[in-house]
Amino acid sequence: MPGILESEIKFLAGVGPRRATLLEKELNIKNFGDMLLFFPFRYIDRSRIYTISEVEASMSYIQLRGRINRINIIGERGPSKRLVATLTDPTGSIDLIFFQGIKWMKERIKLNQEYIIFGKPTVFNQSLNIVHPEVDSITEENPYYIGNMIGVYSSTEKLRSGGMSNKVFAKLQATLLRQCSEGIRETLPEWLVKEKKLMSIKDALQNIHFPSDIKRLASAQFRFKFEELFYLQLSLLSQKSLRERNVKGIIMPRVGESFNKCYQNIPFELTNAQKRVIREVRDDFKSGRQMNRLLQGDVGSGKTMVAILCSLLVSDNGYQSCIMAPTEVLANQHYIGSQKLLEDSGIKSALLTGSTKTKERREIALGLSEGSIQILFGTHALIEESVQFSNLGFAVIDEQHRFGVEQRAKLWSKNSEVLPHVLVMTATPIPRTLAMTLYGDLDVSVIDELPPGRKSIRTMHTTESHRRKIYDFMKEEIAKGRQVFIVYPLINESETLDYKNLQEGYENIIREFPAPQYVTAVVHGKQKNEDKAYDMALFASGKANILVSTSVIEVGVDVPNASVMMIESAERFGLSQLHQLRGRVGRGSDNSYCILMTGHKLTKESKQRIELMCSTQDGFELAEADMRMRGPGDIEGTQQSGLPIELRLSDLAKDSQILEDARRTAFSLLESDPLIEKWENRLLREQLVKIKGIKEDYSRIS
Repeated sequence: MPGILESEIKFLAGVGPRRATLLEKELNIKNFGDMLLFFPFRYIDRSRIYTISEVEASMSYIQLRGRINRINIIGERGPSKRLVATLTDPTGSIDLIFFQGIKWMKERIKLNQEYIIFGKPTVFNQSLNIVHPEVDSITEENPYYIGNMIGVYSSTEKLRSGGMSNKVFAKLQATLLRQCSEGIRETLPEWLVKEKKLMSIKDALQNIHFPSDIKRLASAQFRFKFEELFYLQLSLLSQKSLRERNVKGIIMPRVGESFNKCYQNIPFELTNAQKRVIREVRDDFKSGRQMNRLLQGDVGSGKTMVAILCSLLVSDNGYQSCIMAPTEVLANQHYIGSQKLLEDSGIKSALLTGSTKTKERREIALGLSEGSIQILFGTHALIEESVQFSNLGFAVIDEQHRFGVEQRAKLWSKNSEVLPHVLVMTATPIPRTLAMTLYGDLDVSVIDELPPGRKSIRTMHTTESHRRKIYDFMKEEIAKGRQVFIVYPLINESETLDYKNLQEGYENIIREFPAPQYVTAVVHGKQKNEDKAYDMALFASGKANILVSTSVIEVGVDVPNASVMMIESAERFGLSQLHQLRGRVGRGSDNSYCILMTGHKLTKESKQRIELMCSTQDGFELAEADMRMRGPGDIEGTQQSGLPIELRLSDLAKDSQILEDARRTAFSLLESDPLIEKWENRLLREQLVKIKGIKEDYSRIS
């Protein structure tokens, strides 16, 4: 939208420099175009005009039409002083009461003139009235288009204090629509508007700010939702398409002795889902394209096993692999867990973390450069400049959302000749619509079944009054040789939140489970690494019966002997986090339990979360519910602002059908016009460049 729409917002009648500063600071509205794209977040239906005889005190906002035939000012001064204007229509009369702006209203209202009144009925002195209604003359030009749906705009206290009421926003939008009509240019090509039967952008802007009825409002909203999601998908898919054309992948066709020996050593049968993912990765290895694949799988579904087996395929083809985890605990766990599998394969592996001693680092550096170390496990220490591979062919990133883009890009540079194949893994189930958005430029694999022998986890909700019974139950489990997790949401006592905190809880647990009969370890984010590692090892080895922790153990602790997970103040956690924590138990063959301890008073949302946790163990079902309740912004800690397109209207939880249609349309377009260079698609390319949807070089970022 070039030209007039790029005019600074201060030049719009009714704004000026002071309000312009406020609009930019509070809403990031800098120019006319920004203001036009600032849409109402809800609407009040003013399509009906009631008669005064129909008015009841229980009604919400209503609209009346009549003449004002009497105006009185009652009271001398102070809070009791008020202006009372009596509105009449053929069915009766009602008082309109104003406690503020009395002088201004008295001058504005003309006796026996017809007005539209909008407000909420109340009862005062046993009679119906409306306090501080909106009063609009029938004769004046009214940007509200009386009789239609009225948009309500998001605002802030500072904007309201600066005189930017909802009515002012509406007047500004009406002025803009009249003033900028000729400057509004279509942002989608004509063929796409026709194919999808979309409202034109001019009509859509008119009807999203001032809809004539619900049907036209829905058409306008659909137009903008489709456009947002289409450009989002086109941006992601064009990146993927460009990378696939420009970035050659290492061809690894061989299945060799190392893979086969390891496969035969696995003491259980892989699930069909694990086998399917390995086939998908193998197909990528043989394709000649660089693999960029997201592997989703619930806690305990066997993602690490898949990563190790794929690393062996890579070794059999003469290349090195690295598996990078976000914490030392998880990196250690991956490394130790791999040793039995690798012992007969002839493959040498190593572990590199922040705690690795200097001598070991030198040995690892030598082994990597010579090529004798074929698989390197580790943390972000893997991306240090001193770590140089001989021929890195495969990089696995576990819990990838915990690594920044720049960190991941450093890993790709470890092979100067050609980019390694990339597998990013997450145990956080991501709803399909969100995966298509956050990872729309990656291929997605899903492990959607648990290994055989895994028992379901019984999840129960309890409150403080049953704590004694819960402790007795824990003692029974410990007597059977089992172990217990107890997780708290806070480390230090909060002044404003009345929740159990870890330090107080730890002291309480030590009293309830005294030494030497019981051993209690404690782990939290503020400990030194060596203290954390010591306590974690104490629990992992079975020497500690109880681990008191914050949610730092959400990722990466595998203790098959642990059968009880108690989550204190469970209402403080989101669904996905509760599910991740629950996944720390049920990893062995014993019956396992997850106990959700909450306060007695729960909000509606908290109660809903707790009930869902008790009713299902399906991570994807919970993730969908979490997104519906919380919105997509904080799933995996990824804010929507990180997307290439700002989503003003679209709701990824509710607009999945529009998203899927937008993705199919974008995919189809790129098949026929991979570089978006055809004449009929020139507008698409212009828009993508404008929104930075086409980047200079994104081939090294997954």
